[in-house]
Amino acid sequence: MENPETRDVIKHRELIVNELRQFGANYAELSRRFATWLKLHSTDATALVEIFYAEDIGSPLSPARLSERISLSSGATTALLNRLERAGHIFRSREDADRRIVTLHSGPKVHEYTAEFFGPLADHVDAMLRNYTPDQLDQFENFLNCFNNTMRKVLEKQNLEPKPES
Repeated sequence: MENPETRDVIKHRELIVNELRQFGANYAELSRRFATWLKLHSTDATALVEIFYAEDIGSPLSPARLSERISLSSGATTALLNRLERAGHIFRSREDADRRIVTLHSGPKVHEYTAEFFGPLADHVDAMLRNYTPDQLDQFENFLNCFNNTMRKVLEKQNLEPKPES
């Protein structure tokens, strides 16, 4: 006989993973629309959003870190950054004492673009979040952190080699 606690955990896992999968699909669609709106390739728009968000939280990305975040080779990332830089969407700077360290920053127009495009979503999310207490939001943030850490641990342990044919 199945343990009711196990059944409940499985039920919650399935529901939560389904909602997160739907969020991922919606986020991907929003990113695709942002790319179309800016007349960019979707990978370029994804990189631009990563650069903007990292900068927005006070932790600008290096080209190597961006490469990891968007799963591109260093050569492909360099070509992407060159395109974004030529278009005025980003700039690179060497503000660290170690002048070899390059950080990526969004160009002045990008702030306008992101505010215009993502502003309505931010307004709706803010309105939705007002329905929850600070304690509930703290619990949800903790849950998401734990969930993401769990996924990262699994990804780190997984073998990246293709499955052998049987």
